[in-house]
Amino acid sequence: MIYAPLYVGIERGYFAAEGIQIESTPVQGGSDPVVQLAAGNFDAAFGGAGAGLFNAAARGVKFSIVAPMHNESAPMTSPLVISAKRVDEIKSVADLKGKKVAINATGAATEYWVDQALIKNGLTMADIELVTVGFKDVPAALENGSIDAAILGEPLATINVQKGVVAVLADDFIDGFYATYLYMGESMLADTATSEGFMRAYLKACGDLQGEYMTPEIAAIIETYTKVPAAVIEQASAANYNAEGVIPVDNLSTLQAYFRTRGYLEYDTDLDVNTLINTDLVARATSK
Repeated sequence: MIYAPLYVGIERGYFAAEGIQIESTPVQGGSDPVVQLAAGNFDAAFGGAGAGLFNAAARGVKFSIVAPMHNESAPMTSPLVISAKRVDEIKSVADLKGKKVAINATGAATEYWVDQALIKNGLTMADIELVTVGFKDVPAALENGSIDAAILGEPLATINVQKGVVAVLADDFIDGFYATYLYMGESMLADTATSEGFMRAYLKACGDLQGEYMTPEIAAIIETYTKVPAAVIEQASAANYNAEGVIPVDNLSTLQAYFRTRGYLEYDTDLDVNTLINTDLVARATSK
């Protein structure tokens, strides 16, 4: 669901109007998207700014962050959930002390999500046992008691709440923080006509996704690409998008600092995140 700008841009003809045909390919998280960019296999990529991304940059992998993708605020698109059977036992995040909490991948932004949820409730990461469970396996793991809580992304959160399998424990511990971005490789950036056209189409789609944007039409577009029923999408918590393309440098710095404290970074001196950012593309694309 967080890739809605891409879907909307395709279906409303924004990319086509720029002479761009989109061929999308799913990849694993971590540094895979930017590594593929550097290898010339992709022209652009969407993905999270996890520890793998910073490590790839430190190794000299060439890519640029050219725009933000989505941010979350209450009600979040990646809430902290528990088994619906345990709502009388686990009533707040503070009740997770000494319990197993799952994220989808080590070194991902979802780990920072857990950290912020704990801090807001007087706990730290040292107070829980952090484990990794793929989003699709979270409901079953909560049901069988192998984990006590987990971050679960939409639309899986809404689907499983409606099934009575999970309950939302907290969805208000992140407010306007960007952890996902649009990346481009050097070859794409060198093609100024294509890269500027892509950015114009992308930002135009982001502009369509402002405020209470989840109309039946938008939900139907997302259903086309995700196969999630539009009725579910309409009820799920929606992500927020920036139509101006302003990259929040402080959010990137915060993530790098957090991954440093967790021991996930393979380099000793913090990167200047400004060196990973290209602001010229948005400036050129929006001036035409």
